[in-house]
Amino acid sequence: MNRLILGAFLALAAAGIAFSWLQGRQDVERAAPPAVEEPLAEATPEGLPSADAAGMTGPAPPEATELSKEQRRFFRYDRNRDLRISRNEMLSSRTKAFRKLDTDGNNLLTFEEWAVATVDKFDGADADRDGELTQKEFASTKPKPAKRRPGCNC
Repeated sequence: MNRLILGAFLALAAAGIAFSWLQGRQDVERAAPPAVEEPLAEATPEGLPSADAAGMTGPAPPEATELSKEQRRFFRYDRNRDLRISRNEMLSSRTKAFRKLDTDGNNLLTFEEWAVATVDKFDGADADRDGELTQKEFASTKPKPAKRRPGCNC
């Protein structure tokens, strides 16, 4: 019985909303200004304008100044271009790196989060998961030798 009453109420509410929406559209269309009809012949040009550009010169293009390496570095930090770097501007470039280190997302870096590469290396080498590395397990953390590039055969 409750569902029947609720369904009837929702149907009446939907009909009322639809009616008021349609009524509002009619009011907007009634208040719209009348359309101005212009003759098509006046609206379309017959030909393209032409000018004799033989003796004309335009303004000189602006000169681009070459920034030094230090100036480019400065402007990477100076976001609002006031020629001063605020603390927030200096730190804003570091937020992506911070978010990458903050693995649990609590905006606090623990030592383990900061030393994530070392912790991952330790966890990967600890085969028996006892929290300690034996000599054999520690030997697996040895850095791999760098590949030698073949020399030039010039």
